[in-house]
Amino acid sequence: MVRENRWWTFAVVSIALFMGMLDNLVVTTALPTIERSLGASVANLEWVVDAYILGFAIFMIPAAGLGERVGRRRVLLAGVALFTAGSALAALSSGAGLLIVARAVQGIGSAMIAPLTLTILVRVFPPERRAAAIGLWSGVSGLGLATGPLIGGAIVNGLSWNAVFWLNVPIGVALLALGRWRIEESRGAARIVDPVSVLLSSAGLFGIVFGLIRGNAVGWASAEISGSLALGAALLVVFVLRERGNRNAMLDLGLFAVRPFAVANGVGFLSSLGMFGSIFFITLFVQGVWGWSPLAAGLGTMPWTGTIMLCAPAAGAIAGRFGARRVVVAGMAAQAISLGWIGASATAGSSYVSLLPAFILGGLGMGLSFAPLSATVMTGLGSERQGQASGAYNTVRELGGVFGIAVLGAIFQRTAPDPSQFTSGFHAALLAGALFAAGGLALAALLPGVGSLPGARSDCRSVDASVSY
Repeated sequence: MVRENRWWTFAVVSIALFMGMLDNLVVTTALPTIERSLGASVANLEWVVDAYILGFAIFMIPAAGLGERVGRRRVLLAGVALFTAGSALAALSSGAGLLIVARAVQGIGSAMIAPLTLTILVRVFPPERRAAAIGLWSGVSGLGLATGPLIGGAIVNGLSWNAVFWLNVPIGVALLALGRWRIEESRGAARIVDPVSVLLSSAGLFGIVFGLIRGNAVGWASAEISGSLALGAALLVVFVLRERGNRNAMLDLGLFAVRPFAVANGVGFLSSLGMFGSIFFITLFVQGVWGWSPLAAGLGTMPWTGTIMLCAPAAGAIAGRFGARRVVVAGMAAQAISLGWIGASATAGSSYVSLLPAFILGGLGMGLSFAPLSATVMTGLGSERQGQASGAYNTVRELGGVFGIAVLGAIFQRTAPDPSQFTSGFHAALLAGALFAAGGLALAALLPGVGSLPGARSDCRSVDASVSY
């Protein structure tokens, strides 16, 4: 593949990823306005956020497998089209119910985008350039997270909440045209898509994620939640048993026997659990306790999210030179310290300046972790396994975020049953997030060292030799 087309491919997949990452957080600063405009309840607002997460989490592995079979470019662009349509539907929504459906459609579209951007990127860059490319890709992801609250706050303040979703439509249309023009089609191993496996995995993940999302509101001991979690777990067990004996498995379970892949998934899960669960409460804290406007909240969190964008590209290159273990250990340590700092000191009377170093430290930690972990899951895998590896890793990381909101939310509600106790609940939730990040720090010590990532100079010829360029 010529150099020019390689960078065009990078631009298209990165913008597609940016669009999906933006919508993870862009809606958070718009929720109070949506509540007033649509007369939505608090439960409705929770589902505006959770419907996206639900669709994203349960369809990622099937989408990655489908891309390997029918074409990565084809599935990626189908995801862009679905995401764009969901954005338009969300912008046109006149009630909370339709908005929730539209957000689910967006989530499914994003699930078709996220794993395939990494698979396509790994394929088009040679091993010696791959770590740097993945670092830049992670920086774009960080940019989406960084600008989400800011863009959402600015649009809501200046225009209306609908414009938050209209923003995606022209970008999506442009990506569809550029993608067909510039991205070459590629496929993995010629496997038959097993509809039973797709159904089992999707239904099982739906049961688990639905139970986690609804547990705090309905009660963890209720029949609805215990039944949902039990049924979801049972379906996933059946899925695993079916995959073990299936020559055309949608998910190669042997991936988890590869130490770099298994450890990177564990660290990614714990990082998302601690950090994204905490970010949810930090957003509520600055608007609810400090009384900031949506735009002020977006600007105030920029030192956190913006640092992710600045650090991630460099982290990929540094990890390629010095090994993933050192970089990710430093990143996870920074995450744990950041959450512990905020959880121990943030109060209604504390100043923003006093917490600013903790915000920067949190962003630094996430930026240092993203690219090396994404690169590690691809270490030593041939092209026929990369799509499955990317889909599995992104699903595990997204489930970590779902678990984070659910687990930290349960801790918060138990500690602060009354709204007047918000700060106490906030402290408990953030300190729990710090403990999960510390668990990721301990696990990160098992990651590969120097010379083990794609792009590391010592083995750039041996990694992914099966990929053709």
